Amino acid sequence: MPRYALQVEYDGAPFSGWQRQKTHASVQGAIEDALARLEPRAHTIAAAGRTDAGVHAMAQVAHCDMTRNWTPFRLSEALNYHLKPLPVAIVNCVAVDDDFHARFSALERQYLFRILCRRAPVTHQRGFVWQIKNRLDIAAMQNAADRLLGEHDFTTFRSTICQAKTPVKTLDRLTVSEVETPHGIEVHFDVRARSFLHNQVRSFVGTLERVGSGSLSPQDVQDALDARDRAACGPVCPPHGLYLAGVTYPKPPFA
Repeated sequence: MPRYALQVEYDGAPFSGWQRQKTHASVQGAIEDALARLEPRAHTIAAAGRTDAGVHAMAQVAHCDMTRNWTPFRLSEALNYHLKPLPVAIVNCVAVDDDFHARFSALERQYLFRILCRRAPVTHQRGFVWQIKNRLDIAAMQNAADRLLGEHDFTTFRSTICQAKTPVKTLDRLTVSEVETPHGIEVHFDVRARSFLHNQVRSFVGTLERVGSGSLSPQDVQDALDARDRAACGPVCPPHGLYLAGVTYPKPPFA
């Protein structure tokens, strides 16, 4: 069966996450339903990241197996037609080898989190940023973020319902930067690792925001990490500022 890699963009607000569910709308379910319109049968697709409810994607990667030999352009056009009016788009589609797997072939996942710092209510970016009314201390947040880099037991920063076999992960990058935009100052978090624990990125950002506001110190973050205790974590930030921004593979499928 010919295999295709899909680069998927979506607004996570209407969905209960990526993963297919029996009683709630999901991104996976929407794409599988569209595939069934093209080839009537049960479809099961795999993805690089199983984003939670309300989390967005700029560059999710999934793969599907088809019976017919579709040209990638026609497959993406047909899927986008049947996905309307849902806020899901196939922005790229390529034929790949049978051994390509969107999840297991991935070397690194990249997440972006956006905080908008302004007092006025959010209008155009509503639902796509986490609004904080005051400016944040970028240097203090980066100081704290640097303490999380490398291999650690991240028990403090994972959900109590996380199903990962081990809390030990290696964090490759956690960069905090301030960005000027037409709608105000944003703080961006560039977070990269081979894989993540459930709620790990949102736990990082929620805790680092407390550092930026002055409620916690960088040493407090170090102490929280060392505690290996979920109770030591800062608040978990809302999902709507989080985006799956990219996935790295040994051979980039869309290059």
